[in-house]
Amino acid sequence: MTESDIDLCVAGEESYLVTGAGLANRCAEVGIPCWGPPFAAAQMEASKEFAKEFMLRHSIPTGGATGCATADEARKAIGGSYPTVLKFDGLAAGKGVAVCEDEASVEEFLKEVMEERRFGKGRLLVEECLVGPEISIFAAVSGPDYLILTPARDYKRIGEGDEGPNTGGMGAVASRQLADPELMARIEKEIVAPTVAGLERDELAYKGFLYFGLMLTSEGPKIIEYNCRFGDPECQAVMPLLSGDLAKFCLEGAKGNLQPELLSFSEGWSVCCILASAGYPESSRGGDVIGGLEAVTEARIYHAGTKKQGGEWVTNGGRVLAIVAGGDTREEAVERAHAEAAKVTFPGSQRRSDIGRLHF
Repeated sequence: MTESDIDLCVAGEESYLVTGAGLANRCAEVGIPCWGPPFAAAQMEASKEFAKEFMLRHSIPTGGATGCATADEARKAIGGSYPTVLKFDGLAAGKGVAVCEDEASVEEFLKEVMEERRFGKGRLLVEECLVGPEISIFAAVSGPDYLILTPARDYKRIGEGDEGPNTGGMGAVASRQLADPELMARIEKEIVAPTVAGLERDELAYKGFLYFGLMLTSEGPKIIEYNCRFGDPECQAVMPLLSGDLAKFCLEGAKGNLQPELLSFSEGWSVCCILASAGYPESSRGGDVIGGLEAVTEARIYHAGTKKQGGEWVTNGGRVLAIVAGGDTREEAVERAHAEAAKVTFPGSQRRSDIGRLHF
């Protein structure tokens, strides 16, 4: 036992997994079980190029891609073919991706990423633009064993109808009804199981939550990216549908003893609405007084970019609050979540009113 009597560390911030020796690696050094992957395995999220090479090596369906060190290499890889997807290779808080429809949007992104270095030094991935509905699949992975959790869909863009720049996520909808059993069986067979087997084959010793960002193309499901965590805002939507002993589940999984029987899942729906601050995602504004929190009675409130100031809650970040409500049907959950979210106000508040309504 450590001096602080820490029984379990659950990694929730991706940068910690790849800073220095890596959080999971440091935990292992002092004998603390960690529900989160070691440094080498965390490259599945930390490096888009590493992840793409992993997918290709293990024959996991995905789009074609080319890694580039310079803007000129990226232009050559694009070759005038649009639309194209550009991804910063490293961590970028969900904002290092651009779907470019023309040369002008490519040049804007290249300037921001390769010249101004908004996200720091790093390479760029030029990727085939996949078309279709998106779905988020989460799995709890412990070595060769895994458990697929409730699927979700997030809404990345700032504007209604999926318009505008990418954000860290403006909301999510979650339900086991998002994908029928036949689709889920195909996703497990073609993507989840080969990924877990590949992690084992590459001796990456993965333990923790693993996110699969998928595009449901006309050719079948294909993976866009991995995240090595239970990321928001999907986490906030999925958690109300999960019951059981999550702490023991994570502890046993961190020890290499995954116990799926510790968890169960509701068959209903859950909708998460994000309230973002003025200027987001390009910037954020702090210090705006938040009102109406006490009026929210039929939803969960998750604080993100907030702080207490003079006895009042004020904004303190880009994505300020998540308001989450559930229901037996999608329509019921959608109406309840938006009605409750509308009770919360602050100057410059941004909220998409189509979260959960835009459905596939």
